[in-house]
Amino acid sequence: MSSDDELAERLRAGDEKALRTAYERHGAAVLYLAQRLLGNRADAEDVTQLTFVAAWSGRDSFDPQRGTMLGWLLGIARRKAVDRMRSVARDDRVTETVRAQVAPPEEPERPERIVDRLVVADELGRLPAEQRRTLELAFFDDLTHPQIAAVTGLPLGTVKSHIRRGLANLRRRWEVDGATFGSRSAGPSRAL
Repeated sequence: MSSDDELAERLRAGDEKALRTAYERHGAAVLYLAQRLLGNRADAEDVTQLTFVAAWSGRDSFDPQRGTMLGWLLGIARRKAVDRMRSVARDDRVTETVRAQVAPPEEPERPERIVDRLVVADELGRLPAEQRRTLELAFFDDLTHPQIAAVTGLPLGTVKSHIRRGLANLRRRWEVDGATFGSRSAGPSRAL
């Protein structure tokens, strides 16, 4: 078995087997430190993996004159664990901020709006099937005229005509019904 100095030389030279040997030799110590710092086995395992990936990526930065390989790896692990703690703290702050947001109170739907929807649904039901389908695609599915033509197989001019006639029928019904107590009428309520 080679010493840490020989192992460091091989690692710096790009020998992948040296990385495996370093992991086998020092992985348990890195995991132990990460678990002590984080208190969570899953996070500690992630930090251990990140430590060895960083060691491989930064293998040129290891200087045996400044310390041991274990010390270098533990230093990387400490930084990775601190990064993880900061990330978790940041995520917790964001989560708490979102939870602290007051949801807007849901206002009960006004009776006029319910009646409006019923009038529209009733009138849509009275339209010819192709007209109703084009209006539903235009307003409920938010499709453009060319998209409706592609979906239905109708010519573009026919789609436009169906929408125009359907809207005219809805407008007439709206005006005849007094626009449900004036909630959406073009003028003052006729009930006066």
